[in-house]
Amino acid sequence: MPQHISPEPDLRHHGDAEVRGMGAELTDLAVNVRAGTPPRWLRERLAASMDTLAAYPDGRAARRAVALRHGLPEERVLLTAGAAEAFVLLARTIEAKRCVVVHPQFTEPEAALRNAGHEVERVLLRAEDGFRLDPRAVPGDADLVVIGNPTNPTSVLHPATSLARLARPGRTLVVDEAFMDAVPGEGESLASRTDLPGLVVLRSLTKTWGLAGLRVGYVLASPGRISRLERAQPLWPVSSPALVAAEACSAPPALAEAGHAAHRIAADRAHLEYRLAKFPSVTVCSPASGPFVLIRLPGATAVRSRLRGLGFAVRRGDTFPGLGPDYLRLAVRDRATTDRFAEALEQALGG
Repeated sequence: MPQHISPEPDLRHHGDAEVRGMGAELTDLAVNVRAGTPPRWLRERLAASMDTLAAYPDGRAARRAVALRHGLPEERVLLTAGAAEAFVLLARTIEAKRCVVVHPQFTEPEAALRNAGHEVERVLLRAEDGFRLDPRAVPGDADLVVIGNPTNPTSVLHPATSLARLARPGRTLVVDEAFMDAVPGEGESLASRTDLPGLVVLRSLTKTWGLAGLRVGYVLASPGRISRLERAQPLWPVSSPALVAAEACSAPPALAEAGHAAHRIAADRAHLEYRLAKFPSVTVCSPASGPFVLIRLPGATAVRSRLRGLGFAVRRGDTFPGLGPDYLRLAVRDRATTDRFAEALEQALGG
């Protein structure tokens, strides 16, 4: 059964807190942004956009590019200042009597709903089930359901068929696909679906393209929903450089590059899981599908502190509802970095 909200987890703690103020000697495994980004061609496009800063932002070209990327009409697209703004807009405009958030997952949706005055119930997925969703766990009368796919921090990719079962008339189904472009083929995405009532899909360009500081994402939903969200936005909510990034990263060459990166991430993740399997005390949440893995190990808090002393920042897991102090999240990095991390982890586990 869903559980009522609890003040214990710090819903506003995110991976950037693990590395804020860190020195150059710390290797970041806490933030799920692809290393080596943004690529040079994108930096050049952004630099060129500085010449347009005297003009107010015009989002038409970016909106058109995102719509074309997903095979949707433009009226089903809204550009936002990152997925975080989209969660706030939804929370402020939704009229729901029973809001359910499926956890463990990214905590900003629940935080935004609570800040907007909504009561929130949690459906907690279980480690024993591999944190996989059984659609029957969601209350039938819930008129707002929020879930991530692939889910942060568990890295679980839920089947599109399971998520589609959650859609029904009178319900808003919000699927956070911020990491879907890191999944080869994006086979379980609902982004292009227009047949599911109440579906809202959120996407972010932050993770794959290294644009956390630029703040750019978008919402895909029915034209009516998009209009309501747009009316709740301030004027010119997305900067000109962010709009340039949205247009550029939705073009076919960028999509091809993202596809290649997704395959590299999958291979690098497999290497990380291989190295972690050598530690009897470490349990990996598997199969993982995102650019990160969730692990469980006794004394994770102390291990995390030791890892920091050895030059590695990792993400604590106890701020995610449904997890506890024995969980850590690790961003996927290249094999050389993973090998260095495995050596540090061996030392950290040794105390």
